[in-house]
Amino acid sequence: MDGRQAGASPAIPILDVDPFAMEFFADPHPTHEVLREAGPVVYLDKWNVFAVARYAEVHAVLNDPQTFCSSRGVGLSDFANEKPWRPPSLILEADPPAHTRTRAVLSKVLSPAVMKQLRDGFAAAAEAKVDELLARGSFDAISDLAEAFPLSVFPDAMGLQQEGRENLLPYAGLVFNAFGPPNELREAAIARSAPHQAYVLEQCQRENLAPGGFGACIHARVDSGDITAAEAPLLVRSLLSAGLDTTVNGIGAALYCLARYPQEFARLRADLSLARNAFEEAVRYESPVQTFFRTTTRDVEISGHRVGEGEKVLMFLAAANRDPRRWAEPDRYDITRKTSGHVGFGSGVHLCVGQLVARLEGEVMLSALARKVASIEITGKPTRRFNNTLRGLESLPVKLTAA
Repeated sequence: MDGRQAGASPAIPILDVDPFAMEFFADPHPTHEVLREAGPVVYLDKWNVFAVARYAEVHAVLNDPQTFCSSRGVGLSDFANEKPWRPPSLILEADPPAHTRTRAVLSKVLSPAVMKQLRDGFAAAAEAKVDELLARGSFDAISDLAEAFPLSVFPDAMGLQQEGRENLLPYAGLVFNAFGPPNELREAAIARSAPHQAYVLEQCQRENLAPGGFGACIHARVDSGDITAAEAPLLVRSLLSAGLDTTVNGIGAALYCLARYPQEFARLRADLSLARNAFEEAVRYESPVQTFFRTTTRDVEISGHRVGEGEKVLMFLAAANRDPRRWAEPDRYDITRKTSGHVGFGSGVHLCVGQLVARLEGEVMLSALARKVASIEITGKPTRRFNNTLRGLESLPVKLTAA
């Protein structure tokens, strides 16, 4: 027994679970149940971390940033002990009050009023994409739709230049792999990351961003004194890191759900007002973002179990989103479910800052599909894309039948 374990309360179950192993990624749900049933807090000795997988504890950790901080990294590595692989995010890897100031800037740039201005353009792009895919009939729902649609609207909304956009998805994949341990996925992603990092660094500079886009609006906050000239590119980087992959996996999850549950697609076709909730339920059901870490700032009790200061706590967002203590029939995809409270976008001060963009893209795409498509049929074996933090598909061959 090492010193770390000796310090853990004896009542905390020690589990031999590696949540960053390929076999775990292939089907995490049975292990999620083991984690939830073992207790409110468990200890994973593979990586010397505490973990919470039940909804109540995950929600509590997310909503106590004073005790469970993000500034020491939201991945496995502890920034108090090791140097981050890139300058830390001013949003994701920051605590209040510093986080409050920078987040306020992004919240204004991505406000509901701004989404309202974008809605018609995004909806028209979704309609055009569905028409194009209907004409083709059979295609890959991931590369040709879940990736292609966000890539057709988000970089323009950001104000990015046309060339080099092929770096965006690999860069985002790298960021989310880097939250994991030094396994093959993380090492490989960092090893091939130089061109993607160089591209993103370049795109975050003021002179490379088109006027009127999210990026230019962030830089304009330097002029009003809300942020410094050094902070602006890092805030643009936050949107480029988290604004695409999560949405791609969310839309991919929704398509995969609607294809597997034709009765739910029929309900959506009968009532288009369910489009937003159909996307929301897919985010709960599949949890595109599976996990995040926090670090304890003091000795703390979690549901009666003591965890010391400076410990990493792994939150299983996906397990919380299917916790039967919180959800009736959690393993059922139900587009009429009351989804509010799911932690697919996080919760509390670190609630996903780009959630309104993701929700807008998800809603207009599902709405366009429901209007124009009679059925979505899976025509080949879906394959998973493995990532230390994200869950999504690499490929989903489908055939659409026009309404």
